[in-house]
Amino acid sequence: MLTHLTINNYVLIESLDIDFQPGFSVMTGETGAGKSIILGALGLLMGGRADTGAIMPGAAKCTVEGIFNIEGYDMQSLFDENELDYEPSECILRREVSSNGKSRAFVNDSPVSASVLRQIALRLLDIHSQHSNLLLENPAFQLGIVDTVAGHQDLMNQYRDSYTRIVESRRKLKELEENLAKRQNDEDYLRYQLEQLDEFKPQPGEDDELKELQSTLSHAEDIKIALSGIDVLLNGDDSESGVGAIDALRRASQTMQQIAKVYPSIEDYQQRLESVVIEVKDIAGDIESLAEDVEYNPARLQEVTERLDTLFSLEQKHHVGSAEELIALAEDIRSQLSLLTNSEDNIKELRQQIQTETEQAKKLAEKLSTGRLKAAKQVEKLVAEALVAMDMPAAKFSADVTKSEELLPSGMDNVTFLFSANKNMNPRPLADVASGGEMSRVMLALKALTSKKMHLPTIIFDEIDTGVSGKVASSMAQIMAQMSDGTGQQVLAITHLPQIAAKGDAHYCVFKQDAGNRTLTHIKQLDQEGRITELAHMLSGNTVTEAAKENARQLLQGK
Repeated sequence: MLTHLTINNYVLIESLDIDFQPGFSVMTGETGAGKSIILGALGLLMGGRADTGAIMPGAAKCTVEGIFNIEGYDMQSLFDENELDYEPSECILRREVSSNGKSRAFVNDSPVSASVLRQIALRLLDIHSQHSNLLLENPAFQLGIVDTVAGHQDLMNQYRDSYTRIVESRRKLKELEENLAKRQNDEDYLRYQLEQLDEFKPQPGEDDELKELQSTLSHAEDIKIALSGIDVLLNGDDSESGVGAIDALRRASQTMQQIAKVYPSIEDYQQRLESVVIEVKDIAGDIESLAEDVEYNPARLQEVTERLDTLFSLEQKHHVGSAEELIALAEDIRSQLSLLTNSEDNIKELRQQIQTETEQAKKLAEKLSTGRLKAAKQVEKLVAEALVAMDMPAAKFSADVTKSEELLPSGMDNVTFLFSANKNMNPRPLADVASGGEMSRVMLALKALTSKKMHLPTIIFDEIDTGVSGKVASSMAQIMAQMSDGTGQQVLAITHLPQIAAKGDAHYCVFKQDAGNRTLTHIKQLDQEGRITELAHMLSGNTVTEAAKENARQLLQGK
């Protein structure tokens, strides 16, 4: 429960430091005194949006800090999940908003994000604002009430995990089907391209080889004549005087060898020349082979030219620059076509998976439905009893659970609250027929029911008494008091009605006070005499009469 609240430099609150008591407390104050400002500060503690406009003019920052007693609420796992220090008896939440727009949040003095702060705060505090009754028009809220009473959160988590997997699988299936359809549109063209490439069978390095071969075949006659000429120069011709280079070199070597005995200096040159003779003989042999290999072959030239033209044409068509890139392209097309087959298999497998997951989700949804039907009867019974206690003996309330044909994010059920205030009226959707006062009473009944199920430490009702007065207000106050009686739950009601204010175990008054050229909001806990004066003020207006005070005393005694 909330044991202490500190607010500094927030709107009209310069400094507020107040203890809160356990049980049922009330907060009163004139319209505009600042009750909503205190609620706004608590909203910051709950991770609400930080607005620099809420900082008191001239202040560098505003700070809101709440100290909560959490003993017995089993919150250690939540702290462990968020890697926060856990104190089993106390939790301190703090929020700071600077004038430069920066916001900081803390849990037990450890910095946290606003979302983590909100996660912790929602386990500690529930604020029912003046507009919360509108939630009764929301089908999701109505379903949530029934689920809370059913107490099947673990089952709900299992279903949501299953539903999330189905949604993700359906998304993947759609993506696969769209990709497959796109590929299938291109399949014929891809197969045509691959057939062309496979028929041609490009070889690595073929571009340069074909160009070289084409050049050789195109100049075969000139090359052969040149090679023959070289052969004659190296080996000589058949005529008696036709001495070739090899013979001339050999004779020179022999001459050097003859004089080497008398002229040793020539020996080294003779050996070098002998090496040259051997090398030239090798060259001459290769030239002779080359000359034999070179042959003017117009058919082969045409064949090479045609292949080179086809290769160039394929490279141009596919915007590549070599045979290697054509080979890589063929492999890529082959992979794409393989994906078509694989995609079809994957789609088939995924459809089967979705079917299996859907069957499992439906089984979980059936269990949820069973729990909801049972819980709906509890809600109907307990709300009806509470409405009787709030002076609505003829009211009829039912939680209508209907089945959907399709899986929904929360199962296969829709819940509609039906209501009628009078005997001669058939129940209709609550939002269509209930007045403001009736909505307030139904909401209080539901809050009284669910807050115990949720094991909430603190709940704040901000003018839940809208639209009621007199005996009904007293009955509503009694229900709020019962919510905290013996349960350890702290209930704080912000009210304008003396019948409700008199029922509180503790009474806080919010008021404005001028301080120089400023008006500031303050809060204080009233003693017995202060409560009498405040209640008398609420009963009689600006002029507090003795009769009003006596009436206030009677209200307090009737508590």
